[in-house]
Amino acid sequence: MASGYREPTYGNWRKPVSPGIGRLGLVGTLILMFGLIMITMLATVSAKLALFGLVVLGLVMLPLVLQDRNGRTALQAITARTSWWWGRSQGWHLYRSGPLSVVSRGSYRLPGLLAMSRLVEGRDSHGRPFALVVIPATKHYTVVFECNADGAALVDQTQIDAWVANWGHWLASLGYEPGCVAASATIETAPDLGHRLREEVYANSDPNAPDLARAALEEIVWNYPVGSARISTRIAVTFAALPHPGGKRRDQDAMVREIGMRIPGLISGLEMTGAGSARPMTADQLARAVRSAYDPGAQADMETGQEPARWEDAGPVAAQESWDHYVHASGYSITWGMAEAPRGEVLSSVMRGLVSPHQDIARKRVTFLYRPHDPASAARIVERDRRDSRFRLDGATNAARSELDVMKSDQSAHEEARGAGVTRFTILVTATVHEADQLPVAAAAVDTLAAPARLRLRRMYGSQASAFAAALPLGIVLPDHLQVPAMVRESL
Repeated sequence: MASGYREPTYGNWRKPVSPGIGRLGLVGTLILMFGLIMITMLATVSAKLALFGLVVLGLVMLPLVLQDRNGRTALQAITARTSWWWGRSQGWHLYRSGPLSVVSRGSYRLPGLLAMSRLVEGRDSHGRPFALVVIPATKHYTVVFECNADGAALVDQTQIDAWVANWGHWLASLGYEPGCVAASATIETAPDLGHRLREEVYANSDPNAPDLARAALEEIVWNYPVGSARISTRIAVTFAALPHPGGKRRDQDAMVREIGMRIPGLISGLEMTGAGSARPMTADQLARAVRSAYDPGAQADMETGQEPARWEDAGPVAAQESWDHYVHASGYSITWGMAEAPRGEVLSSVMRGLVSPHQDIARKRVTFLYRPHDPASAARIVERDRRDSRFRLDGATNAARSELDVMKSDQSAHEEARGAGVTRFTILVTATVHEADQLPVAAAAVDTLAAPARLRLRRMYGSQASAFAAALPLGIVLPDHLQVPAMVRESL
């Protein structure tokens, strides 16, 4: 490496803010102003009515003002807890499939947000087969790529910097893809059972080889996988059937043809990001990967191919969602979501420990969820954020942090004007173990891994099943499944 080389740093991640007074967003500020106007009008009639109105306004505003360390208001916490208990009273936290269940045709369909999903198959412009995950509720079609990531071991830092830059360019290019609404990168670590190594060795062994060589290979086959982990990298790109507001909705055949034509271009861009050789996953491969995630005990059968893999039977036999964890077939899982991105500047290796295998976690899945914006909406977003940050600076109590927010919003606006892309992102971390008493150990391990990554993770209380499904590379865009519009949620 040349002398004087300085490793680049990364940062300036901004969470969208809403203009408001103090901790209040736009909606809370409007409620406060309307309430004060009403109290003023009541004061002209009766002082008692004005006092009563003031008490009512205080009770209404209190849940909007109180916030926890993750920025969630008391109103959001109360709503989440109420929704959880309502769903539990209706039995929505339980799932049973198979011949004795209410699932149609006695199949083992996926639960929750994936219940109505299906797979369609096609061929890209190079003749390679691929599968699309269809989510009927949102009319989304997702293609998944299996990647053989090169890794950073024994790689020059300049090459790593080039990979990171190309990954940023690839994400920015998704904003120019018509109809592209989301993307995700999933790094999953699981025990390596050695089936692939065994099949490869046996398929290439010479029956006439010397006994010593055959014995050495046999020992390698049975001893090498012990204690090792298998790392899988999958990239999912999600397209909407409606390319833009006011456009014509495309049917399933049109989506298969159009996405098939785009796959070679997406793969060529991925190969420059350090993802290695990328290829679209087939229906059989997707069904086996999802089945292993929901039922870790079936991993051996899925790898050896002893059982057929069908999307209709990729779900768990039974699942039960609790407030703080999720039980699915032979696995017990906890899912965390990112509450705050790393503050300040970080190096390209900041996530290395989080995505690496850990001895206290049987299966770990780290998913980076992205929502790229097209150039027109990106310009509106950065300019609106710039105005909102300046509005909050005028009445801010923490002037230093507010001034820093203004500087960051100005930098984002300048970078977008020079051609940079704007992408919303979050991170989901799922830890799966085989026994319930192993959950506290796995939770402690994730907390330990999050600190070097400079992430603030929050356990997804009351939505463990949905978060588990969203962490899979299947194209679930969570904001599109919520009943409260995103604009209202961000304004609270």
